[in-house]
Amino acid sequence: MRESASEPPIEARVGDALRAAGETVATAESCTGGLIGSLLTDVAGSSDYFDRSVVTYSYDAKLEELAVPREHLDAEGAVSEPVARAMARGVRDTAGVDWGVATTGIAGPDGGTAEKPVGTVYIGVAYAGDWGSGESDATVVRYEFDGSRTEIKAQIARRALRDLHEAVEARQ
Repeated sequence: MRESASEPPIEARVGDALRAAGETVATAESCTGGLIGSLLTDVAGSSDYFDRSVVTYSYDAKLEELAVPREHLDAEGAVSEPVARAMARGVRDTAGVDWGVATTGIAGPDGGTAEKPVGTVYIGVAYAGDWGSGESDATVVRYEFDGSRTEIKAQIARRALRDLHEAVEARQ
């Protein structure tokens, strides 16, 4: 999905939505290697709403930095719904922000299987509601993208930002 030439890029729209809501975000990136954080910081004034990006490429990094349960990694592998959910929640909670966004996938050109072909990604978005409100939640969506490694990473990063934007807007 290409951005419309008539509207600002998704990273600017996300920033505007977060700033308007008075909310903050942190990212936990595996397959995107920090690209989401890079896109967010391309926008002047992003320090108003962007806290950090944690690149957790290995299993150990996911365990140590985000407390992703070993059981999720053992049972499902890093490229899975439970791991994406745990990553999004983990970065949200360790950073103490309103929103956590996570990506875990297979950018290629190798590493794909019949069940999880190259281009498969799980994107998690987690929200921290007020304590006791019961509003904290996390959603995960699986996508499949085509292209070169660089193209797939770019598509994943922009899709993650669109998913975040939609979630922030839905809470307004």
